Amino acid sequence: MDLTVWRAFVTVCRVGSLSAAAAELNHTQSAVSRQIAGLERQLGVPLVERHARGVRPTPAGEVFRRHALATLNEADRAVRAVRDVRDGVCDRPLAIGATPSLAAGIVPEAVQGLLKQAGSIRWSLLPGLSEQLHSRVIAGDLDIAVVTDAPPGLAVDPRVERRFLGLDEMVVVLPAGHPQAGHGPVRIQGLADQTWAEDNDGSAALLRQHAARAGVSARIDLTAADLPGKLALVATGHAIALIPGVLTSALRADVTAVGLVDPPTRGIYTITPRRDAHPCATPLLELLATAFASIRPAQAAHRTGSTDDHAAAQLHDAITDS
Repeated sequence: MDLTVWRAFVTVCRVGSLSAAAAELNHTQSAVSRQIAGLERQLGVPLVERHARGVRPTPAGEVFRRHALATLNEADRAVRAVRDVRDGVCDRPLAIGATPSLAAGIVPEAVQGLLKQAGSIRWSLLPGLSEQLHSRVIAGDLDIAVVTDAPPGLAVDPRVERRFLGLDEMVVVLPAGHPQAGHGPVRIQGLADQTWAEDNDGSAALLRQHAARAGVSARIDLTAADLPGKLALVATGHAIALIPGVLTSALRADVTAVGLVDPPTRGIYTITPRRDAHPCATPLLELLATAFASIRPAQAAHRTGSTDDHAAAQLHDAITDS
């Protein structure tokens, strides 16, 4: 069926007159009348009826009008979306996923830059673990996700495009009054007798691996439901914890971050679908890279030795792609 005819029918129902609809559509009244009659023949049922003041839809016509209007609105949105892609306009809502630490730090900063560049954009942010976010990208629920290769690592998936942003150095977060607060970097051996809190398996694995390399073990005696819960346990003096370095600028005032000697690291990546990419994804990728690069000087202050970032990036790519 021709949507032009559907539009004529919806217009007739809205204005209640064949002549008024013809004037609005820049058609003749007879042309509009023929369009409605042809539509009625196709559907096999009268769609409009005449009354003293013009025409109105029949019960069947009212049912068809509602569905026709929804179809026309969706068709108009489809045309606008195609034109937006052609013109580079970000009108389609942008769905972003990020791990909790990245959602609290570089992602909002990057989105702020995107809004300055592109103007008003409808966007949403969904925090989650890397594996969950990967699945949401594949399902089409997310246009871009910012994830990490912390254990169990990132899956190799030809359906997504993966981009390495850099290495994030983990730090220890302590209560503000802790004896080691304000000092550092510290060796994990000096914290081996402390109670540790963890909120996810990936972070716990990084802590255990780091402690094992130093010949000690970390007592993870407390488990939090999420990152804010873990920080609350630290702030109240119940434990210390390993957290991502990207989070240090967003920490609450009653905790402090201390660097580790030879800290554990995790790679930060973006993943996007290979098909039907959002027009705003590419500029956001660049802004995320800039936002992550801006935290490197702060991380360097925790570092005891120099690390070649390019070599580190190659190492992480080799590990996660194997």
